[in-house]
Amino acid sequence: MALSRGRRLRPGPDYWPGFVDALSTMLLSFVFLITVFMTAQFFLSRDVTGKDAALQRLNRQIEELTSLLALEKSGKAETQSSLAALSATLEATKRQNADLADRLSAAEGAASGAGGRADETTRQLAAEKELSAKAAAQVDLLNQQIAALRSQLAAIEEALQASEARDKDSQTRIADLGQRLNVALAQKVQELARYRSDFFGRLRDILGNRPGVRIVGDRFVFQSEVLFDTGQATLNAAGKAELDKLAPAVIDLEREIPPEIAWMLRVDGHTDRRPIQSAQFPSNWELSTARAIAVVQYLIARGVEPAHLVAAGFGEFQPIDPGDSEDALRHNRRIELKLTDR
Repeated sequence: MALSRGRRLRPGPDYWPGFVDALSTMLLSFVFLITVFMTAQFFLSRDVTGKDAALQRLNRQIEELTSLLALEKSGKAETQSSLAALSATLEATKRQNADLADRLSAAEGAASGAGGRADETTRQLAAEKELSAKAAAQVDLLNQQIAALRSQLAAIEEALQASEARDKDSQTRIADLGQRLNVALAQKVQELARYRSDFFGRLRDILGNRPGVRIVGDRFVFQSEVLFDTGQATLNAAGKAELDKLAPAVIDLEREIPPEIAWMLRVDGHTDRRPIQSAQFPSNWELSTARAIAVVQYLIARGVEPAHLVAAGFGEFQPIDPGDSEDALRHNRRIELKLTDR
């Protein structure tokens, strides 16, 4: 306070107009960049939506082609079975015809050697000739049926080949769309990583380098003593003041991240390995979870969307310091904030 009074009493030049001009220029540039970014996000979202629709249409076409292929294969099997049966019938007819020809020759020989039975033999010969003519007609009919079946089989083969070619083409197009979709998803992940980096940088500027608040990997860590009294899950006055600084940054983040990016701010509660047994908290599980829920509820009360928050309790089972010293135990008692995808 003495230092701030000293600044107010010390006269000096007025830098305020220049600062306002610089701030206005920076604000206009930021609005322009946000406009360009939102436009790019709009076209990217429309492109990804079109790809999803095309992928669904291709999947429906593949299902239809698969059904047609199964039907054509079934027809081919039935045709082949009929062809085999007709071939067997043809062979039997041919054998019967040959047997009749042998009997006819024998009958003609018997007729020439037995004049007394000439009339009977002639009648038998005529009957056998008639039977042979019927067999020949049946053979011709079977040959026609076999030719028709072979033509049908060739058409089925051609249709199967065309279906397989269409299926291969569809698979290629699906693979290409899948690759492009993976690229788009990777871009979304990169965008979320960029927002995470900006968010943690903003938190670092807001909360400062005070003891008990630090960044560990991709998580922002509060020591439990900063937010809660020992063995309690109710935010103290200092903890509420820290979260009052945090809530506006999360609200700004909600405005900046496009709605098509599924993200959440996960609040993780951790304790040290020393067990707690009280009427309110039978174990460290309950204490760590209650503290995470308390932070989430306070942020919601400050205007943060509940859909972007999740509370999790890990008890003493995720330590960041394996030691048994008081410093190690203090490090393990913490609240972690992690910006992640949903």
